[in-house]
Amino acid sequence: MIQTNGYPCPLPGGAAAQEYALGFDAGRECRLLVIPALFDEANRLRRLTVEVMRRLDGAGIDSFLPDLPGTNESKRDLSGIEAEDWAMAAEAAARHFEATHVLAIRGGALLVPKGLRSWHYAPTKGASILRTMLRARVLSAREAGREETVDGLLAEGLEQGLELAGYRLSAEMIRQLQALAPVAAPGTSLIEQDMVGGSGLWLRAEPDESPDQADALAAIVTMGIAA
Repeated sequence: MIQTNGYPCPLPGGAAAQEYALGFDAGRECRLLVIPALFDEANRLRRLTVEVMRRLDGAGIDSFLPDLPGTNESKRDLSGIEAEDWAMAAEAAARHFEATHVLAIRGGALLVPKGLRSWHYAPTKGASILRTMLRARVLSAREAGREETVDGLLAEGLEQGLELAGYRLSAEMIRQLQALAPVAAPGTSLIEQDMVGGSGLWLRAEPDESPDQADALAAIVTMGIAA
């Protein structure tokens, strides 16, 4: 049964705040931390992510999808969050839920805790995520009769922060994202989109679902854990 759990997320100065996590927790041996896609891709992939977790539950695998600080039900202001905060949150969630494995989706692969067997589904660089959001803002500005450029917006963002796709990002968040790339550490498996089938749901204009893709992604992870 799907549950809403909490986990202690680190704060500056050593304190911690509670953040929510969606989970299927039956106290089983295999416990998978799911690190979501970032920003608007998280919205487009939310249904797929949860449906994968449902299938893993049916296969006897517990799974946990944490809210990152400043996202979803989090009470923290995203404009004060850095990518490092998200990485620390992922580590804290892995400890709290005693994760044995990790599934990282798209930009979630930038935040994978060390030392756990993991799968990276269609991982992407932080710079690629930023450029996609910058291009979307340029197109939106053009439709509104304003002229903006990707390079100009990026320079502004690195100096004073920037709002992209409805998200207010600090200059430090932008700087850190620009430098981040997924790390294929020992024990990491890459899941390319052609292994799942169809086109990536993050490319669609609106949030969508694909039972076939959820089946395939869950099967890859289940077989990998069992191997």
